[in-house]
Amino acid sequence: QVQLVESGGGLVQPGGSLRLSCAASGRLLNIIDIGWHRQTPGKEREWLALINRDGNSNVADSVKGRFIISRDGARNTVYLQLNDVKPEDTAVYYCYARESMLRINTYWGQGTQVTVSS
Repeated sequence: QVQLVESGGGLVQPGGSLRLSCAASGRLLNIIDIGWHRQTPGKEREWLALINRDGNSNVADSVKGRFIISRDGARNTVYLQLNDVKPEDTAVYYCYARESMLRINTYWGQGTQVTVSS
């Protein structure tokens, strides 16, 4: 099992920045990648970014240039830096981890709310 705990959400003004954290624990040996999605009511969950075990990252075109994913291996933590935030970035942000065992297992955190408002 893999446990994921997000933190860092909150209220931020348009144009501001926020850093979300995803702390992973448990069975981490076979983790392929860790990434982020977000979801707003009435919309499908939107994939945002991932970083794999080699440190390579990918960011969705919709947020590229504003969102940055990084990791701290020593802390088993992945970060999502949100810059120049907009009201449409308001959502619950979820981190996920994919584990390669006999099959691919996907684990999710509980989510952290980000609200962009003046």
